[in-house]
Amino acid sequence: MTAPRIHPTAIVEDDVRIGEGTAVWDHVHIRHGAVIGEECIIGEKSYIACDVRIGNRVKINAMVYICAGVTIEDGAMLSAGTIFTNDRLPRATNIDLQHLRPSEPDENTLKTHVREGATVGAGCTIGSGIEIGRFAMVGMGSIVTRSVPAFHLAMGHPARSGGAVCRCGEIMMRFRNTADANLPETVCSACGLRYSIRKGVVTEIPSVGS
Repeated sequence: MTAPRIHPTAIVEDDVRIGEGTAVWDHVHIRHGAVIGEECIIGEKSYIACDVRIGNRVKINAMVYICAGVTIEDGAMLSAGTIFTNDRLPRATNIDLQHLRPSEPDENTLKTHVREGATVGAGCTIGSGIEIGRFAMVGMGSIVTRSVPAFHLAMGHPARSGGAVCRCGEIMMRFRNTADANLPETVCSACGLRYSIRKGVVTEIPSVGS
């Protein structure tokens, strides 16, 4: 494993931890207290706020905005132009407009989790206080206002579940209504992994001998 590579134009504030093998590209800004795991890629002009937690082997493409309160687990991918939000009551000032509200997290800062293996497509906006489940996939340009279940494909304005995806990213099933999505067993045509789908809940079926 090699030491992290940080481009000379990147701004990395004090008390930031960056794991071995991680590459931080040009004009990235990482705020104090952030923790980034091993073998990650932080694309150019991305912003990572205070105390954000990022796991190992996470790929963050160019111009991604990750605000306070966000946790990104191992193996997730955030495509170019992804924007996170975190404020339940977003206002610039107090009620008489005489004083700016502080930017530090407070009781209205909601936490968001992107679980392991999930992918967020280019140009998405992610609402606050939600979870994007394990190996879920969010289609490009979507606006995510509620949690996305594990292994679901979500798309649209606002994003809605429209199918099930494999660990490898292949679409295994499309559905209009998650309550009617049922398959006792389905096999991914690309990689051969097996799953069951019951009322939209996707469950991995262990391979024989595992």
